[in-house]
Amino acid sequence: MYNYISILDSQEHTTLFIFLLASFGLSTILLVLSLLIGTHNPYYEKISAYECGFEPFEDARNKFDVKFYIVAILFLIFDVEVLYLLPWLLNLQYIGVYGFWSMILFLILLGFGFIYEVVKGALDW
Repeated sequence: MYNYISILDSQEHTTLFIFLLASFGLSTILLVLSLLIGTHNPYYEKISAYECGFEPFEDARNKFDVKFYIVAILFLIFDVEVLYLLPWLLNLQYIGVYGFWSMILFLILLGFGFIYEVVKGALDW
């Protein structure tokens, strides 16, 4: 028969349980202290829109410009794709001709994607 008490008696599980209890207690204490001690005085500059391009406290059904989001998504896509170049460059001597031409094809497709976005006017303000 499996003894459940023996699990709690082991040194590893006891240490883990104490660590979890201490971290939960500390996070609770810090949360309560920040709510009690922290000042809550919103003013115009604090609640105004700064980077999103539209007022944050308007009706949710209002139309807003999605160009900000398109530019952010395009930046993420092309930035992450360019990050693939460093491992490729560092391992170029090991991957051979197939790896080289695969990355060249990838860069050509990436270039066509960028040209398509420029032609479509996604980066125009």
